[in-house]
Amino acid sequence: MATIKDVARLAGVGLGTASRVVSGKGAVSPATLAKVRKAIEELDFRPSHAARALLSGYSRMIGVYIPILKGTFYTPILQLIDTELRASGLHMVVAFGVGQGDARRQAVEGIEFLMERGCDGIITMSNTLEDADIAAFGTRGSNIVVVNQAFSGLAEQCFVVDHRQGGRLAARALVEQGHRRIAVIAGPSTAPDNVERIDGFMAELQRQGVDTDGIWVAESDFSPEGGWASTEELLASGYAFTALFCANDEMAIGALSHFQAAGIAVPRDVSVLGYDDTPSAEFAAPRLTSVHIPWRDVALSGLNALLNRCYGGERPVSRDYPVSITQRASLGPAPEDKPRKRKR
Repeated sequence: MATIKDVARLAGVGLGTASRVVSGKGAVSPATLAKVRKAIEELDFRPSHAARALLSGYSRMIGVYIPILKGTFYTPILQLIDTELRASGLHMVVAFGVGQGDARRQAVEGIEFLMERGCDGIITMSNTLEDADIAAFGTRGSNIVVVNQAFSGLAEQCFVVDHRQGGRLAARALVEQGHRRIAVIAGPSTAPDNVERIDGFMAELQRQGVDTDGIWVAESDFSPEGGWASTEELLASGYAFTALFCANDEMAIGALSHFQAAGIAVPRDVSVLGYDDTPSAEFAAPRLTSVHIPWRDVALSGLNALLNRCYGGERPVSRDYPVSITQRASLGPAPEDKPRKRKR
């Protein structure tokens, strides 16, 4: 395989001159440029990724940290980021939560792993980091973009959604269908975005005159398994309800599966409402009504902002992400008769 030294030797120029031609940086006369390019063509020279990094000062790699490599939420976002980067001659390096520490420690270690690999910039989608963690990165934090969490001293680098509005819309959608006996499967109480959507949901129910003091609420882990287990607990509790709000689609799909196994028809007996509107919602059985969060727009704006910071340019960046309800088959009117206590 030809090297940059071979190119310089064949072209009859110095190594520095050949390097300037390959990197595109620095002045080179037209005649010298032609000689070097001719040598590159004759030798079929293709600089390695490491060589490009040395010549340009950039690794051309963007790191992405996600908490877990599982499920249907992160996959479309990773596909979007990878497609955009490859179209620009860049590469994606992914790290996710591993190790013995808690989610916060895993996020810090994952970001440090990406930094140590020489990534020019990093997108993190963890919602467990704290201000002290960002401050500890020091100047290295200047090329970090945070999706789905806000930090007071990092406003321009944070891209967030109005989850309280998402919770309000979820509550409104249920009340408009006549549901007043509602159960909730929430995500982890340590996740700020979960807390916001549940707060918005409860506040809107109260505004609509629904007594929230007695609402059955379970805390789960955003997984289908967690949705199944919480639904099993709900049915065993004897709590009377006509609708179930799940704080993400994955838990909602677990709930739908358990209802089917228990012989409970959705939406005839119980309505189910999810959150995020991930691709899996469209193909659930029945198809899942969900709070639509424009995650593609959020992730793309975060990526564009990061690339502008790392490499210059004026890629479009938006901070307006309208939240809405995607109506599908899992949400229907509340049964006319009183909600029955459901036991297994």
